[in-house]
Amino acid sequence: MASGNDSSVAEFILLGLTQQPELQLPLFFLFLGIYVVTVVGNLGLISLIGLNPHLHTSMYYFLCNLSFIDLCYSCVIMPRMLVSFVKQNIISYAECMAQLFFFAFFVIDECCILTSMAYDRYVAICKPLLYKATMSHQVCLMLMMGVYAMGFVGAVAHTACMLRLTFCDGNIINHYMCDIPPLLQLSCTSTYVNELVVFIVVGINVIGPSFIIFISYTLILSNILRIKSTEGRSKAFSTCSSHIIAVSLFFGASAFMYLKPSPPGTLEQEKVSTVFYTIVGPMMNPFIYSLRNKDVHVALSKTLKRVLS
Repeated sequence: MASGNDSSVAEFILLGLTQQPELQLPLFFLFLGIYVVTVVGNLGLISLIGLNPHLHTSMYYFLCNLSFIDLCYSCVIMPRMLVSFVKQNIISYAECMAQLFFFAFFVIDECCILTSMAYDRYVAICKPLLYKATMSHQVCLMLMMGVYAMGFVGAVAHTACMLRLTFCDGNIINHYMCDIPPLLQLSCTSTYVNELVVFIVVGINVIGPSFIIFISYTLILSNILRIKSTEGRSKAFSTCSSHIIAVSLFFGASAFMYLKPSPPGTLEQEKVSTVFYTIVGPMMNPFIYSLRNKDVHVALSKTLKRVLS
């Protein structure tokens, strides 16, 4: 069976999250519930922002795009993962490469949009008088175009490098999706270029944004501590705390996954780490950003009144 890149395999078998039979059915229902909550939560937040004009600000513009990105890459990963709990999960070579491309695209998008959101909070708290001029509609649009462009370039780099490999060391992927590390383990040709691209792309999209976010929040914290009003400090901390939680969850798990040395036998740990930023993060983000947000509470109340009246 030959595929277009002279690979000796035309399809892969995804082993899934675990091979323990007694856990398959409970995990299926657990992750099915997570998938439903993720879809409903992110679609709900997108709809809420779209239906309420007072949420049409730069902060919620970025939040709407974050929910869209979370929704999309959950849909790229979760259906295939659920299949692996109930039957042998066979994925064609072309489908595997497509999943890898869209996964890389949306994950890099998430890195970049979290950075844009940190910059937005920095301008809002440290330069409030210039906020509307600095974070204008045109600026937000350009930032989002940059976010998606970075995602596209990174995804093309990862996928193109994967397409050049020959897979002849088996077709069983010890993962619930077509991710880079388990695919590299199946290659019987040199993976040096792939590993170099991983460090370059991940370095740019994890270390770079992490540095920008750290600087932004250092300046924000310094500014907040100078606010004399207790109420003012509390409000400022409240607007930033949710973003800090989301950033810590995403960047912590992704850095552990891609930037640490990978000795043999660590794929089980990596699968668990991947769950946090590919599954838990997209489910939690709508709640992290809305539970303590008064604007969202008001918008939800108004929307429910319109629907029920």
